[in-house]
Amino acid sequence: MSKSDALIRHFTVALDDDGIRLDRWFKRHLPDASFNLVSRWARTGQLRVDGKRATPGDRILAGQEIRVPPAETTSAKPARPLRKRPELSPDMIEFAQSLVIHKDASALVINKPPGLATQGGTKTESHVDGLLDALEFELDSRPKLVHRLDKDTSGALLLARTSRAAGHFSKAFSSRTARKVYWALVVGIPDIYDGMIDLPLAKQPGTGGEKMYVDEKEGQPSRSRYRVIERAGNRCCWVELQPYTGRTHQLRVHMAAIGHPIVGDGKYGGKDAFLTGTISRKMHLHARRIRIDHPDGGFVDVRADLPAHMIDSFADLGFDIDIGDAMPFDEPKRSETPEAKRRAATARAKDARKERKGERRSRGAVKSPPKGGKPKPSPKTGSRKK
Repeated sequence: MSKSDALIRHFTVALDDDGIRLDRWFKRHLPDASFNLVSRWARTGQLRVDGKRATPGDRILAGQEIRVPPAETTSAKPARPLRKRPELSPDMIEFAQSLVIHKDASALVINKPPGLATQGGTKTESHVDGLLDALEFELDSRPKLVHRLDKDTSGALLLARTSRAAGHFSKAFSSRTARKVYWALVVGIPDIYDGMIDLPLAKQPGTGGEKMYVDEKEGQPSRSRYRVIERAGNRCCWVELQPYTGRTHQLRVHMAAIGHPIVGDGKYGGKDAFLTGTISRKMHLHARRIRIDHPDGGFVDVRADLPAHMIDSFADLGFDIDIGDAMPFDEPKRSETPEAKRRAATARAKDARKERKGERRSRGAVKSPPKGGKPKPSPKTGSRKK
């Protein structure tokens, strides 16, 4: 055995990597191997899966063996140093773990408090993404964000514990089979108690993408359902909100657009979004419930308790929380999801191709002529009526 053969590396595909592309596997496990390098290994036959030559675009399966050439000893330029995440203090670890309201092998759900951003940004140092190292528990990898909540929105935030689960949950959100139920206090009382808001949204120019607005011409399709649960005279009401699309600030923009901004949302409601008296000036928007298909079957179905300022506001207004949880759940119409539509369209196209193929075979086909008569045309290619 030569020295280079001895340095050849062998890896077994883990269950978490089942079905991913080979180049994606390298990005996860051998990030120092660039795409160009992996492609060169493939072209020269050095990259193999279960002994067979492989390409970067091949899909790999759990249990397969990947043969990888020896690591490159030289590099044209030094690799960019990885940004090291700050180490979490015991208090931060305890805080992060106190947010967990659901935990299983594939998913975590936390009850995000208002004021905590989901991800970092300019002048945003405290965020959920920065706390994920505290939520590994018995696994050796940090959970992954699969959706977001606005900084000032509280409530149920789903985290995927494995790459397989992250792909599954992301697909559920994009295909609209996931359901999120929000509770909010809004200013005034809508004329229609159960309505659908269908207004396209776009990023407002000059705001750096930090603010959205209704744009009938260039906006992306955006739909939200609202239902009035209880009202406090004509001052405000408690509504249930369900986003049918996932645009930035969608619920906040939609409610402001129909003249009933969410209480405390000065960004979209201006000064009219604040109530006098004992009602808090914080935003009153809470992700009460999330329900999504579980990768192993069944559902993740979790409710998140209200934050302190909303509990106080509900008590001041005399609202009974149990009434909201008794509202009938709006199940997604799976036959209308984009994924289901694509499958149906594919099936229709396949049927059409079969039909055309049958027509081509039948063209020119001639039945045996009756005795003493002329041949009759095939029924599919019969004479044109005049």
